[in-house]
Amino acid sequence: MRFRYLGNSGLQVSEICYGNWLTHGSQVENDTATRCVRAALDAGITSFDTADVYANTVAEQVLGDALKGERRESLEIFTKVYWPTGPMGHNDSGLSRKHILESINGSLRRLGTDYVDLYQAHRYDTETPLEETMQAFADVVRQGKALYIGVSEWTAEQIRAGHALAGELGFQLVSSQPQYSMLWRVIEAEVVPTCRELGLSQIVWSPVAQGVLTGKYLPGQPLPEGSRATDDKGGARMIQRFLNDTVIARVQGLRPIAAELELSMAQLAVAWVLQNDNLACAIIGASRPEQVSENVAASGVDIPAELMTRIDEVLGDVVQRDPALTTANQPKGRPS
Repeated sequence: MRFRYLGNSGLQVSEICYGNWLTHGSQVENDTATRCVRAALDAGITSFDTADVYANTVAEQVLGDALKGERRESLEIFTKVYWPTGPMGHNDSGLSRKHILESINGSLRRLGTDYVDLYQAHRYDTETPLEETMQAFADVVRQGKALYIGVSEWTAEQIRAGHALAGELGFQLVSSQPQYSMLWRVIEAEVVPTCRELGLSQIVWSPVAQGVLTGKYLPGQPLPEGSRATDDKGGARMIQRFLNDTVIARVQGLRPIAAELELSMAQLAVAWVLQNDNLACAIIGASRPEQVSENVAASGVDIPAELMTRIDEVLGDVVQRDPALTTANQPKGRPS
């Protein structure tokens, strides 16, 4: 396992991070989730990503239970705040001071820890003054409840404004957590250059494009039973943007490249995102322990430049690159 610094901070994280979105507390039983976490630890993963909204707080509890007994100092635990949790009352979402300060306490309780290494704004809150949000994050850091602060799915402009306020308040933003894969590259034009300039790293989610880049989906064929595309708990909705025969056929064209590198299709997808030098880590999920072991093999893989070019040629115009899609996918108001 290779390790990378998180932004301009002194914190090192494993370049493969284990995440439990859409799995712990929903798709898989708790004992399987624990075995997946154990497999991640055995493979050298030290960074774990979750959020209070995953399975309406249950995912944090499952992760905390699975990590119980591990040396806390040897782990990097990330969580997030923004989406509705609990009974979903009028103050149970967003980035108000009230919601942030209450949410960090709930997250720490469920995770069974005194602090998280990274606390992230899960989306940008258009209904709370940014000054209020950043002051609340500053207080969370000063209280020792979070060591570092990051954001998720913010635009370059929003990141720049948040970074400036953080500096005035005596802390720094260190990370951005966007979706990023061979098929979804909307951060490359604006977010990545801005983060390089300001000293933030990317922690990317869905490097295998919801499973499409594993090659399991075939043009004109029924959806595989038990796949993300058949999951009615959120997975099917997220994968729809990639599920058309043109995209799936282009993905099948990557098989010779994976074979040349002696990688599985999933390993190729994870290794591809890790070629971006602004990445700190790629988040992988799993419903079976063997999936963790497979994906971890992408750590340390160097893809030659000529093969990176061939990947671009194979995928062609099915790649999404428009930076405006980050804004388009943001909530238009505080969720409830």
